[in-house]
Amino acid sequence: MDDIYLKKTFNSPEVEFIASTGELNIEGRSIPEDPGEFFDRLINWLNDYFLEPVEETVMNIKLEYINSGSSKYMLELLRILKVNYGKGKKVLVKWYFEEGDESIEELGQHYEQTMQIPFEIIEYY
Repeated sequence: MDDIYLKKTFNSPEVEFIASTGELNIEGRSIPEDPGEFFDRLINWLNDYFLEPVEETVMNIKLEYINSGSSKYMLELLRILKVNYGKGKKVLVKWYFEEGDESIEELGQHYEQTMQIPFEIIEYY
């Protein structure tokens, strides 16, 4: 299975999904004009990945900003993790937020409560 690497742009985050290690990284700002176009390939990749995942899958999310359109798709990525967690797969979400960024922190807390999967909310400076 091929990995995904998307360079960060002004409107979209850097994405690095590595199948061989189960490390899924999303970092930056997520305000693409067409979030479906951006996120659909990530959703498809993640569904394919979980056909034969590694022992533990860790999704690291470090967002500066996310708009409501992207937030809906981020929830879908997390839902895929939840479904597979329910099937006995080992998953962990590490949600990073910058010190003082209450909106990103609260969004992470909302996702944690909604998804009910292993979640770490990590403040950085």
